[in-house]
Amino acid sequence: MIRVSILYPHSDNVHFDWPYYVQQHMPMSIRLLSAHPGYSGVSVARGLSGASPESNPGFVAECHFTFTGVDEFIAAFTPHAGELEGDISNYTNARPLIQFSEVIGL
Repeated sequence: MIRVSILYPHSDNVHFDWPYYVQQHMPMSIRLLSAHPGYSGVSVARGLSGASPESNPGFVAECHFTFTGVDEFIAAFTPHAGELEGDISNYTNARPLIQFSEVIGL
């Protein structure tokens, strides 16, 4: 199992339209990517703070897709890359960071 993390870094001038992201972008993403048999699930988190409650979070938003493998994610994402990436400017000016991770169950 792998996790694909899309991380939106916090900065002083970051804009993130949560209503658009939750009501438009994520439903579109789920509709397009969940059609692939390797899709396992998704979660979204809003950054609250860093190590101290008064500090800014490292990331304003995090999206974590789980798939059975990297190849399965690539197969699901590639046909829709233009549509999904083209929508980013509708909800944020942050440049997302992407990370693939192996899920290690404990």
